[in-house]
Amino acid sequence: MSNKAKILLVDDEPGMLRYIKTLLEVDDHKVETASTGEEALERVQKGLEPDLVLLDLLMPGIDGLQTLEQLRQLQPGVKVVMLSCVSDTRKVVSAIRLGAQDYLTKPFEKAELDKVIDQCLGTNQQNYTGEVEELAEDVFFVAASPNMRKLRSQAALVANVDIPVLMLGESGTGKEVMARLIHKLSPRAHRTFLKVNCAAVPGDLLESELFGYEAGAFTGANHPKPGKFEQCNKGTILLDEIGEMPFGLQAKLLHVLQDQTFSRLGGRSVIKVDVRILAATNIDIPEALANKRLREDLYYRLNAFTLQIPPLRERKEEIPILLKHFMSRMSEQYARAPLPFSPELMQACLAYPWPGNLRELNNFIKRYLVLGDEKLAINELKPKEDGTHSDPAFRGSSESGGLGGGGLKSVARGAKDEAEAEAIARALEETNWNRKQAAAQLQISYKALLYKIRQYGIAQTHAKSHHKLSAGA
Repeated sequence: MSNKAKILLVDDEPGMLRYIKTLLEVDDHKVETASTGEEALERVQKGLEPDLVLLDLLMPGIDGLQTLEQLRQLQPGVKVVMLSCVSDTRKVVSAIRLGAQDYLTKPFEKAELDKVIDQCLGTNQQNYTGEVEELAEDVFFVAASPNMRKLRSQAALVANVDIPVLMLGESGTGKEVMARLIHKLSPRAHRTFLKVNCAAVPGDLLESELFGYEAGAFTGANHPKPGKFEQCNKGTILLDEIGEMPFGLQAKLLHVLQDQTFSRLGGRSVIKVDVRILAATNIDIPEALANKRLREDLYYRLNAFTLQIPPLRERKEEIPILLKHFMSRMSEQYARAPLPFSPELMQACLAYPWPGNLRELNNFIKRYLVLGDEKLAINELKPKEDGTHSDPAFRGSSESGGLGGGGLKSVARGAKDEAEAEAIARALEETNWNRKQAAAQLQISYKALLYKIRQYGIAQTHAKSHHKLSAGA
């Protein structure tokens, strides 16, 4: 049962106001009522400080959204749950953007109301109470920082609104994890979840990968094959690195977003599917729109709701949890005893900026576990004399300043890798991250370039400074 709370109930229907007030008073909540947005705002201006506001969405005069916006200005920390007789997706999304904690569709049962109050007042924070939330094999979510707790709350709300969601953030921040969380919390959780990396599949093959093909569509197409959208019918699909999708193919994707229909490559019949589309990218959106790498109409379709995933350096509260969880997983995987984190090593991890985010942290733990050398691990994270951090993946010297265990060959190999990564980053910058052009400039195949980008963990946000991240996990 909910903790006793001071609740402000705002609804213009007298019958509904009495009904909800009765439900709340059964649990001994102290209930204040208002029949208009203006009245509610006046109460708050005069000093009322409710623990929770239950706010009707559709009211005469100042409507629920306007009231919500002004309430958040008067009391930024106030928790608000929207009430509505109709499931208006646009208004619900607007309410979430304005900071609503949750919403209820009228009429609702007492159990539904109790659950929402419990979630909002902290007795059951969106059913998330543990430090690490397992989503799938080797996929987990951590929300130990205020930013990530807010994002999880938003993900839980938007999961129940069947709209596209665009996830933005640096490479390695956990955009795929967020997508899996949305799927798990949605009504489609028992259905298929598929991820398609738009950068890993050459453009001429991506269309058939997504939409399938009929027999005879191209040389070698001896049998019809369904695409990912058909395989994912009734489920959720994540289009990762959506900014790398060929411009022409984006038009076909826009059509799917508009009416959920498409044709297979080489086919004439129209196929209708019911698929929740999530998208993720680390590109600079304004730059991609200006350079015609991303269609503006597609962007606005995908951008029904946006989740900006912060880099690890902005959520350092999670580093100790992540270190211990990665170590536990790695030690089990490699059948080794887990290594401890001394205060000195923990402090070095907290001070390091982790430009490769969770992916880099994961690889750091892997190296520490395999090498078993705490001093070497600490030295990897120390800044250079100029205050910058070198890439741990390419450091060959030990704490004594020598060549390290690998000798001269190790140093030569590290220098070669570093030079190669810098050349790739430079080519990507010069071609505005057009991977096909970069591959031609470097005189290597497109697949080889993709492999090396993953191998060296080169992220677009760092390419201009030729900053290399450690190899992707």
